[in-house]
Amino acid sequence: MNNFFIIVLDGVGIGELPDSFQYGDEGSNTLVNISRAVNGLNLPNLTKLGLGNIAEIKGVPQVSNPLASFGKMKEISKGKDSTTGHWEMAGLFVDLDFSYFPDGFPIDIISKFLSETGCKGVLGNKAASGTEIIMELGDKHVETGFPIVYTSADSVFQIAAHEDVIPLDKLYEICEITREKVLVSPVNIGRVIARPFVGKKGNYTRTVNRKDFSIDTPEKTILDILSDNKITTVAIGKVNDLFNYRGITFQEKTKSNEEGCKKLLENAKIVNRSLIFANLVDFDVYYGHRNDPKGFADALKDFDDFLPSFIKSVDDNDAVVISADHGNDPTTPSTDHSREYVPLLFFRKNRNGKDLGVRKTFSDVAKTAADFFHVENSLKGKSFL
Repeated sequence: MNNFFIIVLDGVGIGELPDSFQYGDEGSNTLVNISRAVNGLNLPNLTKLGLGNIAEIKGVPQVSNPLASFGKMKEISKGKDSTTGHWEMAGLFVDLDFSYFPDGFPIDIISKFLSETGCKGVLGNKAASGTEIIMELGDKHVETGFPIVYTSADSVFQIAAHEDVIPLDKLYEICEITREKVLVSPVNIGRVIARPFVGKKGNYTRTVNRKDFSIDTPEKTILDILSDNKITTVAIGKVNDLFNYRGITFQEKTKSNEEGCKKLLENAKIVNRSLIFANLVDFDVYYGHRNDPKGFADALKDFDDFLPSFIKSVDDNDAVVISADHGNDPTTPSTDHSREYVPLLFFRKNRNGKDLGVRKTFSDVAKTAADFFHVENSLKGKSFL
């Protein structure tokens, strides 16, 4: 069918980068540390592809004849979040100085937020874990109606609200206003994120109705280039939000890994000569940020169980990249992303797997996709096709 798949396992890193100390991430190694924490991962299909050939992962041995080519990729852009990870994978070197507010947002930004959105006040305004801050301030939010505003180690402005207090449409509107009218130059915040939750006093849980509002990419990505060349692009999951829908022909919205995998199968069977770019977010959202190695391992097993049906659905003319956008080691004290290498598996049916080594940039993925579709480009990176 001549399709090129990019499957991003959100947060599934494979070892600290040389500059990890600048981010406080020494010792982070998402896959390896999880495997040790659960006394071995059970991933027979990823093992056959060659995942264990990239690093020593307990329960995932090396194989002599991997079905996929294997390696790992280094991030050269600043940061360690989904925006920079996906943008670099799409062919950009992100040299943009994103704005970070580890001590909370300054009074001028909060004042503008209140005046533009019409909110009467805010709660929080600090760096915090999303699950912890709604437990801390959920009751106060229900009582006052004030949104909970918080950030993290990433360049994000997160707005949490109970779905019965601030309905979803209103929360999304507040986020959109914040994106377009509050966080204007020289402030460069990567994403405004709607974080809705439900529940009752002292027992609140986030819902799957999260929505990201990103800034535009500073240059064209592989999505734009392929679209300009009349090649169909399909975005699955939060890929749509991260690229602000630019260069995307068909948008597939999903709220879980299960839905993302279902969309991958559907598109594998019906599209032709297309780029299918998918993000599977559960690893990051539910297990990395919540420091849950057992849940993370179970989610990896679910993806591994999905692989045989997916591999059966692609043909000899297709190409599949399985990788990640950053790390999120659930075994470290931090609940933030971790600055890590990401695994690289490149599968083509009936082709021998090769050692792709350590790639110098995530952008090698975009360069390979451009090579696959024979389109002229000036993207960063080196093709491994």
